[in-house]
Amino acid sequence: MITNEPSTQQTPLPTEPADLPEEHVDSVIQPVASEPTVVGRRLEWFNLARAFLLWAASIVLLALVPVIITLPYLIYLRSIGPLDITVLTTDKILAFLSVVAIPPAHLLTLWLIWRVITQKGKYPFWKAVGFEWPEYPRPAVVTLTCVGLSVALLLFGGLVTQIWGGSKTQLDLLVESSTAARLATAFVAVFTAPLVEELVYRGVLYSALERTVGKIIGVAVVALLFAGVHVFQYQNNIAVIAVITLLSITLTLVRAYTGKVLPSFIIHLVFNGIQSIVIALWPLTGWGSE
Repeated sequence: MITNEPSTQQTPLPTEPADLPEEHVDSVIQPVASEPTVVGRRLEWFNLARAFLLWAASIVLLALVPVIITLPYLIYLRSIGPLDITVLTTDKILAFLSVVAIPPAHLLTLWLIWRVITQKGKYPFWKAVGFEWPEYPRPAVVTLTCVGLSVALLLFGGLVTQIWGGSKTQLDLLVESSTAARLATAFVAVFTAPLVEELVYRGVLYSALERTVGKIIGVAVVALLFAGVHVFQYQNNIAVIAVITLLSITLTLVRAYTGKVLPSFIIHLVFNGIQSIVIALWPLTGWGSE
């Protein structure tokens, strides 16, 4: 017989928590929550070591690929006479070949970055490396701000070098060596250097440093490394080194503030692009002499 009286036995609803003591629940959950944290930290340090290896590989490629490409010409020079270091430093063909070798080195570096970041194609490259627009503000505002920063850095750099002076740098001598070397230098400065350098320094390396040691140390290390690798190129002029260091700090701070690589790339691209126009238009600008 069916009655409306409540039953003395009630079945818990599926959404109700299990009847486990609170102490027992904590003892079950805590070890499971702590284990991924330890594993995650180890993975972050592993990624940092891998990022430094990638940075070192990019430096090695920039040194090794030009040697490989210029080697046949050096062998030819050796076959027609003794190699004189003074002659080599003023050889126009050798200077041109050393610049032509940079894009292949950059392409190899880009390939290494792709393999590391995407784990051989498992993840989307540009998103994984942070080459995106910041969430705020709008892209147009970001672009205008980056262009303004680039122009300001160039004007300040020109003022510093004008006041401070200094000897000609390796870049100056390269630009002056020939028209072919000058145009090749302008091409590299616009089409390969900004992208690859930003992906290595502000993409892979800074991201790994920020996750392991924090933003402040990350900015300091990346800024010093980027400026440091350019010291050889500008070693004869302290003023230019100071400007490059300021550029490096600015690029890294923008990366840390926005959380993305694209704004730093825009600043780097415009900064190099304006200089490349000046280099390419040497007969009008008076940069160097044949």
